Amino acid sequence: MATSINPFPSLGNSVTLSPLHDAHGRNVRYLRLSVTDRCNLHCLYCRSVEQRDFIPHENILRYEEMARVVRIVHGMGVRKVRLTGGEPFARKGCDDFLAMLHKRHDDLDLRLTTNATLLEPHIPLLRRVGVSVVNISLDSFDRATFARVTGHDLLPAVLAAVDGLLKAGLRVKINAVALRGVNDGQLDDFVHAARTLPVDVRFIEFMPMGSGTRWDERHFWPADQIRAGAERLVRLLPDDDGGDTSGPARMFRIVGGKGRLGFISPLSNHFCATCNRLRLTSDGNVRTCLFADKEYALRGMLRTPGLDDSHIARTISRACRLKPVGAELLAARQGAAVAAKHMVGIGG
Repeated sequence: MATSINPFPSLGNSVTLSPLHDAHGRNVRYLRLSVTDRCNLHCLYCRSVEQRDFIPHENILRYEEMARVVRIVHGMGVRKVRLTGGEPFARKGCDDFLAMLHKRHDDLDLRLTTNATLLEPHIPLLRRVGVSVVNISLDSFDRATFARVTGHDLLPAVLAAVDGLLKAGLRVKINAVALRGVNDGQLDDFVHAARTLPVDVRFIEFMPMGSGTRWDERHFWPADQIRAGAERLVRLLPDDDGGDTSGPARMFRIVGGKGRLGFISPLSNHFCATCNRLRLTSDGNVRTCLFADKEYALRGMLRTPGLDDSHIARTISRACRLKPVGAELLAARQGAAVAAKHMVGIGG
């Protein structure tokens, strides 16, 4: 049902908006906002084997433009915003942007996904602005494997950042892309981390994303096999987060341990029925499904003088209504990449 609110102070009058929802009955309350496609790593699942150029600087949204989109979707019911990249801290001014969002929307559940190689100096700021959760992409606790996956020998910086976050009292989730033949022999290390540290360690199935992807069935390590392997090491009990802003992982508490293990299975056991998110790419496109290349351009609208927020709100609302079911796109893939863009251009 439409709700009469005034989420746009710049308009000076009441605007009637409906909460964001799609034709499949899913409510959208979560925005993943990519602040940059720049990254100081070259992870094998994020980019193609080919060299690629970054998005031209003039095509990247300015922080104020991103904040305007956040203001609009906040007025339409979005309550959780995650900054992603690329690597967010590869872009100058990310600290100030976080502080801006917190000041303007102190009720937002503000989160961050990072590779943590540049993170440690920013930890006091994250605590000060109330970032609730920091997701760290960490595919191996073995230094040589980390370098093989990311292209850089920076594991010590990541581990130092994890330690600093925990000392600061921030909640930490470690995301590991499950790669058979790469990190499948290191399950003990991941389980040990979740058992001894108050962190969530979550395995994400390797997805066939982007033209030129390195995805291959030989590298696919399904979530159920990972869970079975973990249960040979520790006893797991289901521990669902609950709530309409909870993530796609199936979470399990480790009996006698400090942390949890989670399994995200977009290929083997999809979670499309409960998907509540949309994405804003760093170059200003709304993307309603990770696997769908259909995007809705906002950059030109944001830079058109005199075009008020209600026009942008209508575009976002229409995009959400047309949000597809990703599992159906996967089923039609027939061995090809499920999307043309690479993860670094979409936002992790």
